Amino acid sequence: MEQMTVNLKDQQADVTTYDWHLDDSYFSGVEGAEIQQGTVDVTLEVKRLTAAYDLTFRYRGTLTLLCDRCLEPMQQPVEGETTLRVRLGEAWEDDGDTITIPEADGTLDVTWNLYEMLALAIPLRHVHPDGACQTDIDFDGDDTTASDTDDAETNRPTDPRWDALKKVLNN
Repeated sequence: MEQMTVNLKDQQADVTTYDWHLDDSYFSGVEGAEIQQGTVDVTLEVKRLTAAYDLTFRYRGTLTLLCDRCLEPMQQPVEGETTLRVRLGEAWEDDGDTITIPEADGTLDVTWNLYEMLALAIPLRHVHPDGACQTDIDFDGDDTTASDTDDAETNRPTDPRWDALKKVLNN
C-alpha cells in the first residue's frame, strides 16, 4: 500500500497538491472494519498559513458496502470535502480541532485520516434502491405477504381503550 505522507516541514510553495487513487489494495491495507472495497479519487491541497497548515481533502468515488436490508454487496457513492488544521510543535497532539506534529519530524501520514473521512461520508443507513435487493428475506418463516397480514389485522377485534386513543390522535 502506498504511504500517504505529507512533508510539511520542507514545503516550498504556499500551496501544494497531492493526488491519490484509492482502490481495494488501500482498503485492505488499512484494515478498517467499515470499508473493505472501493475506488475513490482524492485530491489533497496543503495550504501554508502563518502558524499552521490547512489540509483540504476532496474525494469522489464509490465504496462497496453490505446492504443493511439484504446483506448483499452494493455500490455507495461518496463525495465530499474536509479540512484539517495541522501545526508544527514539540510533541504529537490531537485536540480535535488542530493536529500538532513534532517539528523535528515534520511529516504527517494521512492514510488513517482519509479512511476516517470516507467512513464518516457513508450514510447511516445504506440500502439498495427499492426493489433492487438480491434476496427476499423471511425472518419469521411465515409465507404470508404484507397484504395478508394487513387484512388479518383489520378483521381482528380491537381493545376499546385503543379506539379512544385513536380518536384523540385523529382530532
